Amino acid sequence: MELRHLEYFLAVAEELNFTRAADRLHVVQSGVSASIRALERDLDARLFDRTSKRVTLTEAGAALLPQARRTVQAAQAARDAVAGTQGGLRGTVTIGTLSVHSLVDLPSLFAEYHAAHPGVRLQLQVAPRGSAGLVDSLTQGRLDIAFVALPGPVPGLTVRRLTSTPMVVLLPAGHALARGSAVDLRDLANADFIDSPTGYGNRAVVDQRMETLGVQRRVVIEVPDVITAPGFVRGGLGVAVVPAFAAPTADPGVRVLEIAGPPLAWETGLATASHNRLTPAARALLPLVSGHVLTNVRVTAP
Repeated sequence: MELRHLEYFLAVAEELNFTRAADRLHVVQSGVSASIRALERDLDARLFDRTSKRVTLTEAGAALLPQARRTVQAAQAARDAVAGTQGGLRGTVTIGTLSVHSLVDLPSLFAEYHAAHPGVRLQLQVAPRGSAGLVDSLTQGRLDIAFVALPGPVPGLTVRRLTSTPMVVLLPAGHALARGSAVDLRDLANADFIDSPTGYGNRAVVDQRMETLGVQRRVVIEVPDVITAPGFVRGGLGVAVVPAFAAPTADPGVRVLEIAGPPLAWETGLATASHNRLTPAARALLPLVSGHVLTNVRVTAP
């Protein structure tokens, strides 16, 4: 069994597509297929069920997956340890981020890191399923670090808090409640909502508060990019509860109101998996983050 075979197996297992795995590995697809066949021969087990339309892990493949991850991570840690004795950090740090992360200046953060550690490759991945997807990737070892927005602690994660942004209510200018300065979320029980999909941190925060209030709400439009919500509110398609940075500063068609009662906040943090030991290259990024947190970030009307 070769380490390369396990690396190719991981790529196919995570992509569930041989073509995408080959693109990710920067090799030809036939090379990936040959490596998987060699690994299956060595283990005397079929690792994938393949049809013309889909690729899925077999029971044997699912059993191999966590072991393969640990083996590849251990090999990378060994490379990093040796590189550290030869001057300068080496390796790859894989970082997950939200589709909208307006509170940390990622380009300047990565530029500072790269200037100090030019031998490290930074690989950025945007979560297609919000913070829930990032949490899964962290716990499964696909990410080293992730910027997340979580409504509370998550077992198995260590989260260093970065920011706390108040949530606000967006109402169409003609809404019956738009003349006030604050709105009780219970008064929106029958409203149509624009919100992020399930799994996103801002959606989870509002869902939890509404559940606490005993209110069932109706989400009619889901937007992965929260800063687009004001446009739907302006069009009269519903109301929204968003982090303050996503509220328009000057839009006559949208009223921005505070939330009555206990404050509601969208909190971001830098998360790592408690059970995975960070490489020296990943650890070197952590103390730099706080210096690149933005403040008073707001957007104009989209």
